[in-house]
Amino acid sequence: MTRKMHLNLFIQGIGHHEAAWRHPGTDPADMMDIGYYQRLAQQAEAAKLDAIFIADALAINHHVEHGPFNNFFEPFTLLAAVAAVTTKIGVIGTASTTYHEPYDLARKFASLDRVSRGRAGWNIVTSGNEMAAQNFGHDQHMQHAQRYARATEFVEVTRALWDSWEDDALLADRAGGRFVDGRKLHPIHHEGTFFKVRGPLDFPRPPQGHPVLVQAGSSTDGREFAARFAEAIYTAQNNLADAQDFYGDVKARMRAHGRRPDQLCILPGLAAVVGATRQEARDKAAELNEYIVPQYGLHQLSNNLGLDLFTYPLDGPLPELPPIEAINGGKSRYQVFVDLARRDNLTIRQLIHAIAFGRGHDTFAGTAIDIADHMQEWFEGGACDGFNLLPPNLPGDMGVFAATVLPELRRRGLFREDYGGSTLRDHFGLDRPVNRFTAQPAMAN
Repeated sequence: MTRKMHLNLFIQGIGHHEAAWRHPGTDPADMMDIGYYQRLAQQAEAAKLDAIFIADALAINHHVEHGPFNNFFEPFTLLAAVAAVTTKIGVIGTASTTYHEPYDLARKFASLDRVSRGRAGWNIVTSGNEMAAQNFGHDQHMQHAQRYARATEFVEVTRALWDSWEDDALLADRAGGRFVDGRKLHPIHHEGTFFKVRGPLDFPRPPQGHPVLVQAGSSTDGREFAARFAEAIYTAQNNLADAQDFYGDVKARMRAHGRRPDQLCILPGLAAVVGATRQEARDKAAELNEYIVPQYGLHQLSNNLGLDLFTYPLDGPLPELPPIEAINGGKSRYQVFVDLARRDNLTIRQLIHAIAFGRGHDTFAGTAIDIADHMQEWFEGGACDGFNLLPPNLPGDMGVFAATVLPELRRRGLFREDYGGSTLRDHFGLDRPVNRFTAQPAMAN
């Protein structure tokens, strides 16, 4: 079979452009309307996309005065409501390994996978927002390397909990009076550096075995973590060479963990501005940038670069920045911003405009054919397995993409005509994990 792109819709409020909320084509009230998210998911399902993706943050950001920083709904509530009105499209939500507990998240994702009939995915993050620590009883954010060490143990415990019920453990044998086969429930008795968890989980094994594991992060620690656990990666590269380097590096790292490259889908973000002509696309992009509030971008850059930029001239260059070793937030996003500014010799204002569409993700303006050419070059050039779509305005830009770019991709044989299965694992071409406890004796209670 011809290799096909995997495409996700990343829903972030009413659009990924930082000033989308000021554009006359959007309605900020949609951000608080669950019907809006349900309609977007139905639109994405009609387009046969693999999944919708909902990010999350555990702290408000400094720049909220000048623009929304995320979705207001927490992901589990939102995705359960979306799953109720869709039948095929995957539902992927973010949850932090730094500020949750494995048992709690294992229950929530098992529940979401059951509610969606096997369409759930977990975007695993270690949390880059340092303000989150103060909302969870800590004075400061855990160090970057320690966050990944905790994340590694967290995922190991969570997967064991999903396996703690064998697939046929639930009997509901009314005649025989046996509700569960106790031999097929397994306490995990985990004792590690960060967690002590007895188990088993108080919920049967999810329909997919394990919800699909997604990871976002491109630092050295992030790449190694992804090579070990991830089944899909959301990553930020804004040029072909960097994307090819990342793709080759992570796929190569998988071998050390006994994994095949086809067990992982790498999906860089793409903020596409589609126009009937190239000039129209450029005009649409320029119009959006006219709504930018500079203070919003300055807050965002200052937080990501570890330096207060408000005292520097907007039309001047970036000042000397702290080394990446000093950054305890998102190291990969820091590097994306720095590389972009240095490569194109951008002023602070120009950098704000450059990241306004996708926070460092690839941004491309052109006709439907231009955008399809761009996507095909990356897909066939060893840079990705598909894309995480970041429409600048929602719902409008998603509708334009579905009506113009997707037919062109289908004409080239690059994207599916219809779903080939009903679970997110089916869409991504992933195997269902084997239960580690199957055909093993149950542990003593």
